[in-house]
Amino acid sequence: MDDPRARRLFGESLVAPGDLAASPFRVDRDRIVSSPFFARLAGVTQVISPGGAGLLVHNRLTHSLKVAQVGRAVAERLAADPRYADLLEKLGGCDPDVVEAAALAHDLGHPPFGHLGERVLDQLARQRLRLRDGFEGNAQSYRIVTSTEIRGQATIGLNLTAAVRAAILKYPWTRRTHPEPHPRFLDPAPRGAAPPPDDPEGGSLKFGAYSTEITDVVQARLPFAGRVADWQQTPEASVMDTADDIAYAIHDLEDVHRVGVLQQGAVAAELMAWQRAPRWALDEDAPDERRPGSAIESLRRQLRRKDGWMADDDAFAAAVEHVRAELVDGLLAAPFDGSLEAEAQVAAFSASWTRRLVESIEVVAEPAVRSGHVALAPAQWHEVQILKFVQNRFVLARPDLALHQRGQARLLAQLVEALLAWLTDPDEAERLPRRIRDLVELGEAELPEGTPDRIGRARGRAVIDFVAALTDGQAVGLMEALSGRTRQLWTDAFVL
Repeated sequence: MDDPRARRLFGESLVAPGDLAASPFRVDRDRIVSSPFFARLAGVTQVISPGGAGLLVHNRLTHSLKVAQVGRAVAERLAADPRYADLLEKLGGCDPDVVEAAALAHDLGHPPFGHLGERVLDQLARQRLRLRDGFEGNAQSYRIVTSTEIRGQATIGLNLTAAVRAAILKYPWTRRTHPEPHPRFLDPAPRGAAPPPDDPEGGSLKFGAYSTEITDVVQARLPFAGRVADWQQTPEASVMDTADDIAYAIHDLEDVHRVGVLQQGAVAAELMAWQRAPRWALDEDAPDERRPGSAIESLRRQLRRKDGWMADDDAFAAAVEHVRAELVDGLLAAPFDGSLEAEAQVAAFSASWTRRLVESIEVVAEPAVRSGHVALAPAQWHEVQILKFVQNRFVLARPDLALHQRGQARLLAQLVEALLAWLTDPDEAERLPRRIRDLVELGEAELPEGTPDRIGRARGRAVIDFVAALTDGQAVGLMEALSGRTRQLWTDAFVL
């Protein structure tokens, strides 16, 4: 029987050398890990650039592997739970192979320097290159598996099954137009669908596909039509998304502890000051940012405002206490010194928290708009918010990291300008990197005849695609070459 979930975008005749598995979803998994886009993730920033911290920290590759590990464990647990069997079948299924494949693919489109690179490329794409869709890492991942992964003479992506492509769509909508009505107009809007505060006309802040991939999205989501809302994640996408949250909340904390960035005193002062204060009044003025405890109080208020469907003051207070006891009095009690004992403490912290979160996950028949069908239980949901707060407050907001990132942002902007100048130089047309020429041809093919400034837009998208596919080190090496700061002609810093 023809399984619509296993249907491929370009049919079954297009096969890859590594297609050895019997399950179509295992074939997808193997195609993803065989892709050069997957291999490059070893050189792409997760939180701290691999070039700035070495092997001590996770990169996008090790992060993706851990998301896949957690996601598969969740899917296997749910599939074996008789309470959820009928509901998951009704919602379209939850196959561990599909979840694992989607988890491995979910960050393929992340550009050099992680989320910073994502913001910079989006700004350049929209404002400098006038690409209405801009740039979004999730949409770029979907573009890679459907369009820009070149096999042989055909630009066909990885030709994945519908179920896996649907599971990659953490945000199953485009920036502005699909589906109709667009989810940004819902009240409340799904998580990520609202427009950015500084650009109310700019479409959704987060989205899973560009307008050039709408047909592919519709085909991927067809097996789930009538089962989940057009703007809602499939159960497998929901598992992948939840696993991503778990990996970020726990495994990235390991990194900043190992490199000595996360200090016990600062975290303890913030959490304990909030606990000692009288219960903050809901109608009180905005907390004084200089006062210890005010930042986490701002988080509590934000959760009540945006996630009232889940946020609860008592659960929030319990989560603060649990994180304080486990993180401040536990993992951070002694600096990481590389000893076997320190390694064992990190491993125990990660294992106990991962198990606690995985075992709390539930399947919900009618979730809130800002939630998926698969979600953490209330207590654990609040704990993840606190863990993510610690990361955001005490790592991502550091001035030394900001200094590093400002340089990276300038480098990306200069790189885009230098490549665009090379691409538009008529005397250099025959010496352009073949990859860029292929991407220009793809961009032209995607735009219908009569599109205003069709060539310019195709070139702009080609440059964005090209830069997004570099590692951190390749971006630095390529810019050094284009600026004349290196005399080395043959180098593995970039491949042209």
